[in-house]
Amino acid sequence: MHRITRYLRLYFLIEAQYIKARMQYRADFIISSIGMFFSSLATLGIFWILFGSITELAGWNFMEMVFIYAFYMIAISPMQIIFDHFWQLRYHVTEGTFLKYYFRPLNMMFYYISEMFDLKGLTQLAAGIVLLVYASIQLNIQWTIARVMLLLASLFSASLVQIAVVVSASCAAFWVMNSWPVLSLAWKLREFSPYPMSIFDGAFRVLFTYVIPIGFVAFYPSQIFLRPEQVSPLAYASPLVGIGLFALAYRIWTLGVNSYTGTGS
Repeated sequence: MHRITRYLRLYFLIEAQYIKARMQYRADFIISSIGMFFSSLATLGIFWILFGSITELAGWNFMEMVFIYAFYMIAISPMQIIFDHFWQLRYHVTEGTFLKYYFRPLNMMFYYISEMFDLKGLTQLAAGIVLLVYASIQLNIQWTIARVMLLLASLFSASLVQIAVVVSASCAAFWVMNSWPVLSLAWKLREFSPYPMSIFDGAFRVLFTYVIPIGFVAFYPSQIFLRPEQVSPLAYASPLVGIGLFALAYRIWTLGVNSYTGTGS
């Protein structure tokens, strides 16, 4: 417990300094936050256009799709806000600057992620919360304390899925000279997360459920709140999937940092 408290205190101290530095460029923060807000709502615009000509998508109506998309926005926000530094991992590895993370008496992943806090991701998180509340009201979802706790647990496990996918892909930099295509593909795949897995054919449905399980980022856990009487058993497997994938990603990270020897120059 003392160790956790120490790491939390260190994290907040480090992030406070990072935020102070970032806020020196307020125009950049404002512009990037506005850009993040509108880019986050781009898929919502696609839904609006799509449902202008149809009433359901694979049995899901417009407002249910809004709820799933809002769930997705909240679930991917921790990746955007806290783990954003993994986008830079390939540069640190190839340029040799990753060596500095070996010289602090801290957990290396903690030390690495604490160096960056993506403020503009808070805009995406806020938009997701607003949309989730709005969709819940429109769908007449009754929230009890137990259901709110279940929602938080589901969002946490869904976030672990997205984090694990990106962390695993970024760790390719330890073994591949140009790891950008791997990381870019992993991030692009998230765009399929807000859609019902039933719209994909068999091969893609298996891929997005069992191989690269992005269906657990939003679609499967959302069923628990939208249609509890028809929920897929896969929805209740979300916590196991999230924890298991993150443990695997952490293992890949450990193997990567243990194999890294610098640039040799």
